[in-house]
Order: sequence, then structure tokens, then C-alpha cells
Amino acid sequence: MVSRTRSDATDAADGTSTRSDPLRPSDHIDSAGPIDDSVTQPRLGPLGYVRFFWRQLTSMRTALILLLLLALGAVPGSLVPQRSSDPNGVVAYQTANPQSFKVLDSLGLFSTFTSPWFSAIYLLLFISLVGCIIPRLKHHLDALRAKPPKTPARLERLVGYASTTTTTDAESAIVQARSLLKRQGYRVARYDTDGPHPSLSISAERGYLRESGNLVFHLALVGMLLTVGVFGSFGYTGQRILVQGEAFTNSLTDYDSYNPGRFANENSLQPFQLRLDSFQPKYLFQDGSWSPESFNANLSTRVPGGSWTKQLLQVNSPLSIGGTQVYLLGNGFAPIVTVKDPSGKVVYSGAVPFLSQDANLTSAGVIKVPDGLAKQVAFQGFFCPTPVATTTGCTSLSPYLSDAAVLQLSVFTGNLGLDKGTPVNAYSLNEDGLTKIAGFRTKVDGLQLTKGKTAQLPDGLGSIEFTGISRYVSVDVHHDPTPAFALLFAMLILGGLLLSLFVPRRRVWIKALPGKDGRTRLEYAGLARGEDPTLARAVSELVARHGQHLDGVTAEPSSDDPPTRT
Repeated sequence: MVSRTRSDATDAADGTSTRSDPLRPSDHIDSAGPIDDSVTQPRLGPLGYVRFFWRQLTSMRTALILLLLLALGAVPGSLVPQRSSDPNGVVAYQTANPQSFKVLDSLGLFSTFTSPWFSAIYLLLFISLVGCIIPRLKHHLDALRAKPPKTPARLERLVGYASTTTTTDAESAIVQARSLLKRQGYRVARYDTDGPHPSLSISAERGYLRESGNLVFHLALVGMLLTVGVFGSFGYTGQRILVQGEAFTNSLTDYDSYNPGRFANENSLQPFQLRLDSFQPKYLFQDGSWSPESFNANLSTRVPGGSWTKQLLQVNSPLSIGGTQVYLLGNGFAPIVTVKDPSGKVVYSGAVPFLSQDANLTSAGVIKVPDGLAKQVAFQGFFCPTPVATTTGCTSLSPYLSDAAVLQLSVFTGNLGLDKGTPVNAYSLNEDGLTKIAGFRTKVDGLQLTKGKTAQLPDGLGSIEFTGISRYVSVDVHHDPTPAFALLFAMLILGGLLLSLFVPRRRVWIKALPGKDGRTRLEYAGLARGEDPTLARAVSELVARHGQHLDGVTAEPSSDDPPTRT
């Protein structure tokens, strides 16, 4: 259709005036009459704009969009390492991909779940859901208190309409109908009408559990958001290497790395102790390589006031103690070394964990001796449980320990940076400011020790002895107060969703019209809120069940059926 302009509004194509067009209002823009330009649309003030944006934010469409954005925003948290759970992975990614690291770090992807943009989506979704739920909850409570609506005047227009006649009087039929509907879980109300055509009727409705389930679903979703966003902030996670025979106490100073939640503090650490008694790995040799088959870490645990208890820690089988989960992450060897000064006095002795570099447990480690010698000394090198010589040192052919296990070390002197009071990584060595006095690219060969052997240090600094070998395991200590709440809300979400999907919301009516011949005419019909393909069948079953309590019931033909001849 082509619209006319104001200039040609007086004359149509056939020469008639648009003023006489009965299908066009007089104030239409194409009308021939004068247009009142004084009529203006209302303008939104500041409060109006606030109300407008609030309605947009609290709409269900916005909530669904924010929920989708939250799911998409969580994807980077599973694709790149997170500072909260894998700080070493972040450092490794930065070393391997320095250019992309700058871009991803500027977007906050290494701290996805605490980044400003993820927090904004999270808070907006929370506000949107609360804004959706509160008015719906009030409306639902009002509907639960309200009586079922009055019976429509013409039931034949509704779903499943049927009519019968009975010799039972109208009052008795309605009483029976009320009792039947209440047993079926309907809320019922009786409505009687007087006049030339009196009638008695029952209005019944059920299915409010559908809306209740919908509200439970959304309330549980809000509860899940609170659980993850608030209660989860009281948790913490930490990593520690447990050397065989040494005890670990659950305190801040005993962790190798510790990542507290936003609201976690020292009081969040449940007191307990762990000790590694032994470690039994089992490997399978297949296709020319070794692969792990099982790891069994035999631990002893103790809580305050208790005694040591033996427990077994395995991969994917965490240990629970003091409301905290302990997970097995890795394992390796810890050579035991003894360092002496030139006079033979022991200045350092202990097991030093060497971190595994490959599946055969070729391990790298650092030994730091800050005191007792003429200079601060550090040793850096490799431990090979089943060694074979290479151009750069050694590598291991098997993850099992052999009698030929070798410890190869380079020697450094200088300031180790341990006197500044700042934390220093115990498993790495910063060579800035240090002088390498033995090892690769020096005039002095590096130290090569087998178990029980001693080597003299350059420049008469003393000696180092390889006295033994211990095992270690790396564990992750994880305290999360949310699993019980998360399980509860997950069950509520599922239950509410099932109710909202499978409980039909429907209304049915039964009307009794007393006849002059002493018979009572009964009419039945129903109405569904939304799709309810079983409503017509439910009405027909209601007719049949009601008829079982009445006398002399005769079914009348429906409007769609031809009348029966007698």
C-alpha cells in the first residue's frame, strides 16, 4: 500500500475525498482535516528512564541473555590456566607465549572468575533474577489466596465440553462434584445463580505447583549464585610437597603456595597434620615407554587431641580430613644431602625434592646453603633414578629407582637473596648476582654423586655427600564450604524444573441446571493455561467418574455429533 502525502489527501485517485473514508480515522495523517500539532507525546524524565531500564533489566529475556553470557564468560576459565588454581601454569604460559600472554592478561582471562567483566555479568544476573522473582512471588501468593473464578455463562465454548442429564437433584449432584474434585487435588468454589434460569456450579482449579516449581527453580538458581559467589569465597586452596617422614601442619607457613578465597583468613584453616609414610608407584612398560598404572600414598593424619591414623591417598580418590579435601597431584624423588664446612661440621642436611621433568622422573632441583660456609652456596642440577649419559648431563630410562641413580650438580656462590625477608621460590634459582664456580661452561667440572659418595667443593668451601633417597608427593589441599549447598540447590533446580514442565495448570467447571421435568442437566468443561493436550481427556474422565455417583445418567450428544434417533 502506498501512503498519500498531506498535499494530496483531499483527492483520492478516484476523485473522492479521504474525509468520507469510513475505514480511516479522522485524525489519520492522510485525512483531509487539520492536524492538531499541539498534541505531544509524554517525555521520560530521570525517574522514567530509571523505571524503563529497571523493567528491561528485570525481564526474563534479559535474565536468559545474562545467563548465556555467564556461561560463555566461564569458557576462558577452562581454556587458560587460572592464577587462583594453577599459578605455575600461568607462569609457564607466560614463558612459552609472552606476546599472547600480554593480550590475555589485559583482558583478565587468567583471573576469569574474579575479573571485573565477569563480576559485572554475575551481579547483573543476580539483580535481574531477584527483580524477576519478587513480583512473581507476590502475584503467586495472591493467586493462592484467591478463590477460583466464577463459572462462565457458556461452557460450550470451552475445551472438552460435555453435558448429561440425571435424576439426581442439583444440590446432591453439586455436593458430589465438589467432593470428587477436592479428592483430585482441585481448589474449589461454589457459585449459585438465581433468576429465570437458576443454576448451581462448581469452579475448580489446580496446577499451582507449576508456578511454584518455576519460582523454586529461579530461587534455587539465585541460591546457587550466592553459594558460588559468596560462600565459595570462604574457601581456600594450597599446594604442598610432602617428603617422606616429614609432617605437614595446616598453617599458612607450611604451604608452598596458598590461594585464599576473598573472605578466607587464618581462622579458615582447620587444624590437622599430614605425614607421608611411604609411596608405592606402579608403572606399565608398553610400546617402548613407561606409563603410570597406580599411585598409592600411605599417609598418617592427625587432628588436635587425636592420635596418628593411617590412610591411603590415591589419584582421583581424595582424602577428607577436618572438612578439607586432600588430592594427590604428583610424586618424585628427594635426594638426601649433607653439606659440611672444611672442618667437617655439618651446615646443612636434609631431603631436597627434585621436580620431575618427564614421565621417567628425570628431575631437576636446587639446594641452597645460605649459612655455615665462607660464602652462600647453591647447587643446581639433575637427579636420574635410572641414568644414561647425554651430551648435557643425564636422563632417566625408567621411573624406577636403581642402584646407579646419580645426582649431577653445578655450584654457585653469591647472594641468594634470602636475607631480604621477601619470599623466594625454594625450587628455582635466580642466577642474577651469582657466580658459577663448577659445572657447564666453567673450568671446573660439575659434581656427579651416587648414593653414599662425597665430593669436595671448589675453592675449599667444604664438601657435599649424597647420603640417601626419599620419596615425596605433591598434594593439593582444598577447602570448599559450598558442596552441600550446591547439591541442595541443584536438586531444587531440577525439582522445580520438572514441576514447571510436567504439572498442567487447568480449570474445570461443573454446572447443574434443574429441569422442570425433575431431571437435572449437568454441563462440564475445562480451560488450560498454556498447552495441555490431555485436558479434553481429563474432562471426559471427570464426567465418567461423576456419573458413577449419580442416578439415571444419560449422555447428551455433543454439538459435533449428529443427534441419535430412537
